Amino acid sequence: MVDMLRSGQEWLANQLKSYASRVIVYQRGTNQITLSAVIGRTLLKLDDGYGGVRMEWTDRDFLIVPKDLVIAGAQVAPERGDTIRESEGNKVFIYEVMVPGSEPPWRWSDPHRQLFRVHTKQIGVA
Repeated sequence: MVDMLRSGQEWLANQLKSYASRVIVYQRGTNQITLSAVIGRTLLKLDDGYGGVRMEWTDRDFLIVPKDLVIAGAQVAPERGDTIRESEGNKVFIYEVMVPGSEPPWRWSDPHRQLFRVHTKQIGVA
């Protein structure tokens, strides 16, 4: 039996990559690759340390097809400290994979694991 929701999510991920993405450079250590990513943001609910919750937006999320994230010949998951470079005009925006507190640096963007949602903070402009 065909899982129509899974097939639809895979189709949507491919459409996003084809029609709503931009080229980025993903770097881990001295290794870097060029790939396509969809741009987004996430509103995080974070513990404020006093029993409450504070809300904070990520600077930029990058939605990446997992099979595209191949570094040094191996498919990998995003890690804190990796960097992403995004060009716009004559500027290159530099982001580091990170989120505040103990939140994970990435999540699945969908229930069928078609896209990584990589959380980042801007650390520079070149």
